[in-house]
Amino acid sequence: MSKNAISIGIIIGNRDFFPDSLVEKARIEIIEVFAKLTIKPILLETTDTKLGGVETYKDSQKCADLFKKHSNELAGVLVLLPNFGDERGVADTLKLANLNVPVLIQAYPDELSKMNVVNRRDSWCGKISVCNNLYQYGIKYSLTSQHVSFPTEAVFQKDLKDFVAVCRVVKGLKNVRIGAVGARPGAFNTVRYSEKILQRNGITVTTVDLSEILGKANKLTKDDTSVKQHLEKINAYASKGKTPNEAMIQIAKLDVVLNDYVEEYALDATAIQCWTSLQQNFGCNVCTTMSIMSENMLPSACEVDVTGTLSMYAMQLASGSPSALVDWNNNYAEDPNKCVLFHCGNWAKSFLPDIEISNAPILGTSVGIENTYGALDGRTPAMPLTYGRISTDDPKGIIKAYIGEGELTDDPLKTFGNRAVAQIGNLQGLMNHVCRNGFEHHVVMNASKTGSILEEALGNYMGWELYNHKA
Repeated sequence: MSKNAISIGIIIGNRDFFPDSLVEKARIEIIEVFAKLTIKPILLETTDTKLGGVETYKDSQKCADLFKKHSNELAGVLVLLPNFGDERGVADTLKLANLNVPVLIQAYPDELSKMNVVNRRDSWCGKISVCNNLYQYGIKYSLTSQHVSFPTEAVFQKDLKDFVAVCRVVKGLKNVRIGAVGARPGAFNTVRYSEKILQRNGITVTTVDLSEILGKANKLTKDDTSVKQHLEKINAYASKGKTPNEAMIQIAKLDVVLNDYVEEYALDATAIQCWTSLQQNFGCNVCTTMSIMSENMLPSACEVDVTGTLSMYAMQLASGSPSALVDWNNNYAEDPNKCVLFHCGNWAKSFLPDIEISNAPILGTSVGIENTYGALDGRTPAMPLTYGRISTDDPKGIIKAYIGEGELTDDPLKTFGNRAVAQIGNLQGLMNHVCRNGFEHHVVMNASKTGSILEEALGNYMGWELYNHKA
């Protein structure tokens, strides 16, 4: 089993007047499925209870004790119903364990040729009873895409993989640490957020003044070993293009200090003040460092957009791939279902196969183009798209979000910076929702189809107000 394997607890429900062989076989099957999908199972041994199943209150106590012993590693629980099961046994186990993790309910199908006393399961019915009891107990749970399915079937294994992704998102968001570097741009009220609402949801924000970062960077020289090492890393990451050597040194100095900051405070993500103090006082853009961080699964958002980087982190957890913060930037000609996504240039390399270190022409008009080297240039090609945004709603005192799926296209687009064309069904309706509900102009994109995973994680388990856009 891989050291990085996620741990999922397993409750095997049983009722004594159903055949023992069904439970015995189910236990073997699910262990094999977990091994195939590199998931670590936490379940009772056959010596702990009858067949390793849960039926009585004492069984529930034993299973709950096992789960509590592994509480630091358990990300979720699978309820397996090879027969009707005992709804109280399942509910009591989860109540006693008090893990507050996602729960997936599986039930075996009956076969028409095996409806006799020896083989009959009645799991279809038992699943309803289990769900009813969990609802009564106030325990949140997830359902499989089909009411009943065999663990050996592809449809269930996809459900299980999606459930593991839900578990990653929920576990990650409840413990995430975000670094806010500097102050938001004075002109952008749009990226204001409530640190208190985030903290109440387990999300910690650690702040640092930009002057501290620049002060430390200014003390470094081109001859410092750390600067040389980071310069090599940056050159290996992207072509320097026409970027002057002096600017590359400045970029490397920033890279050293920001990475030290992430390590010192054990951060999972950052949101950075990227204009205009940086250009005026240090003479470069921080985009390259942010891109490298995001590519290495430490998402970094521009303009101190803390809830933007939280959105990046959530999508990263759901998909296992980097995310990017983008502007809902422009219409695409006269197509009502296409738009241009854009930013100066800090998207992860995964989105930019033709990546090159360049400058930021828009910023350059006010701070001098020579002070904006470090922005990346590149066009994102066609790929799958999941988009979305998490935001704090201070008037309501809640966290809210919207998500959806679409496509990134290869439609022609002649401009600079990081750019992409998105095709989204009923895009005009989505923009109406964004504007009516006071969401930011920033949105996050991820090269995946993980909308259902995010809906389950953010809406069901985190309990946030969520809109899933449909075409």
